[in-house]
Amino acid sequence: MAAVPPSPARRRARPGSLDRPVNGRLYRGTWLLVGLPLLVLAFSVARPSLLQPPNLPPAFDRDDARTLASEFSLAVPSRVAGTPGDAAAAAWVTRQLTPYGYVVSREPFRAVVPGRGRVGLVNLVAEKRGLSHKTIVVLAHRDDDGSGPGANDNASGTAALLELARAYAPAGGAARLTLPYSLLFLSTDGAAEGGLGAAEFAAHAPQRQDVIAVIDLDAVAGPGVPRLELAGDTARSPSASLVETVRAQLAAETHADPGRPSAFRQLVDLGFPFSAYEQAPFVARGIPAVTVTTGADRPGAAPNALDGVRLGQVGRATQNVVDALEQGIALAPGPSSYLYLGNRIIRGWAIEIVLVAMLLPFLVATVDLFARCRRRHIPVAPALRSYRSRLAFWGWTGGVFALFAAAGVWPDGAGRPPSLARVDWPVGGLVGLAILAGLAWIVARHRLLPRREILAEEQLAGHTGALLALGVVALAAVATNPFSLLFLLPSLHAWLWLPQVRGRAFALRAGVLVLGFAGPAFLLWSFAARYGLGLDALWYVPWLFALGYARAAGLVVGLAWAAAAAQLVALSAGRYAPYPARDERLPRGPIRASVRALLLAHQRRVRARASDAEERALHG
Repeated sequence: MAAVPPSPARRRARPGSLDRPVNGRLYRGTWLLVGLPLLVLAFSVARPSLLQPPNLPPAFDRDDARTLASEFSLAVPSRVAGTPGDAAAAAWVTRQLTPYGYVVSREPFRAVVPGRGRVGLVNLVAEKRGLSHKTIVVLAHRDDDGSGPGANDNASGTAALLELARAYAPAGGAARLTLPYSLLFLSTDGAAEGGLGAAEFAAHAPQRQDVIAVIDLDAVAGPGVPRLELAGDTARSPSASLVETVRAQLAAETHADPGRPSAFRQLVDLGFPFSAYEQAPFVARGIPAVTVTTGADRPGAAPNALDGVRLGQVGRATQNVVDALEQGIALAPGPSSYLYLGNRIIRGWAIEIVLVAMLLPFLVATVDLFARCRRRHIPVAPALRSYRSRLAFWGWTGGVFALFAAAGVWPDGAGRPPSLARVDWPVGGLVGLAILAGLAWIVARHRLLPRREILAEEQLAGHTGALLALGVVALAAVATNPFSLLFLLPSLHAWLWLPQVRGRAFALRAGVLVLGFAGPAFLLWSFAARYGLGLDALWYVPWLFALGYARAAGLVVGLAWAAAAAQLVALSAGRYAPYPARDERLPRGPIRASVRALLLAHQRRVRARASDAEERALHG
């Protein structure tokens, strides 16, 4: 019996062929260009300047502050913004400040609170005038979420504010103290509803133009190590000199560096600006501001027990910071954004350069892929038209979402982060959005479904069109917020290889496809885990866009990205078809065909019911 010759080994596909269309060598070589921005990044590390206070012991009395916090929490245990309890809290704070010689000004305003409508709120302002009109603000909110007496959040911050006001009082022994800068003590309202009082002061208060620094005291008597909150409502950072001064004074009092968000979390906060603390509206307007807290990333999660030692440490450190600022030395100007790493910073512009440079390998490889399609005379236009149809569907969905927001279908608010403790799903509105989006998909899918065998060349063109669209989306992200590339880069560099693996095992194709969703998934996970939202994060993030807190440009970029992702999902699932040529289209357009299909389906149901009725009558 003759021996069976061994089967020839499967030859590896030739580079540039339909099975290996992506130029891996060019892609890897382009990564070398990222080395130069990384070198620039390394040289951008700097140490911010530090302001030193005078060599005088702080007059902050921790026992008096603890007594004030206990009295406040017992006298007004429920201080929900806009309620009688909130008004009683404002009256209590006014009574505490008046004996010190302060003229307490009320700055009333109204704001829309989700689920409650428009409510009346008030900020309290007590000021000691200095030689200059420039002003240092010490801030603490007095309201709470109503879940408890709020001894730590934020009777502790209010008590520290009052004790600091006593130390600089216009009456008594402190009256002889002359300050270079004016000092303003601000008791805000509506902090539990997204920092409404701080946002109102930063936007409309007559003193806002003169503010040179803001120190926010929020839940400062907890057992944990004090932390610094730095994020703003936009991709900005507070003055590095102010942050370093606060850090140094807290470290001197507590004998340990205060906590802070990790470098990666700070980068996430720049890519998708969000903070529930009250420094955020000031930072967004370029006013140096930092929050000191012993609470978690989610405000209101702090325990109600008061730690007098911690309260004294934070109070003395805050007074030292104020004294350092009162030396008449201006805060050193620094970069508008940065990552804070201990007592060093990495400048934001250097990070932006690195993120943009990380786009280059994808862009170069995608353009090369498009050029190869042109050389092979593979038309990409039908794939781009297919993407256009998907973009129209996602644009319709986004337009309906915005229309529902304008019509009041979604819970209304004041353009601030809504309370993390109350996330109400608008089930009716979401069902309506799903129905309208489904009807739009019925119309759009008419010309997107495969009605014949799709050639390998057409599949390659589909991948190329989607990748070109992703390149445009990435450039739009650079134009709006370069830090948001953090959420796009995983999809760009993972999905670039989908044309290369389309003939491989299903598990490999699915893994590459799923990897591209890592960026948006991480953003949702950040809200779910970091802020304790869980599955509510799936609605909370879109809600930020509906309220106008998150920028509309980010929503547009996200919808364009979703259209490209949908085309790549269809390609990976074998459900892709290029946009049909004129001679391939059915006589009826997508709308007429969809209406006809619905009518025929209705007629079939009517005939089926009539037939059932006749059969029951016949055998009745």
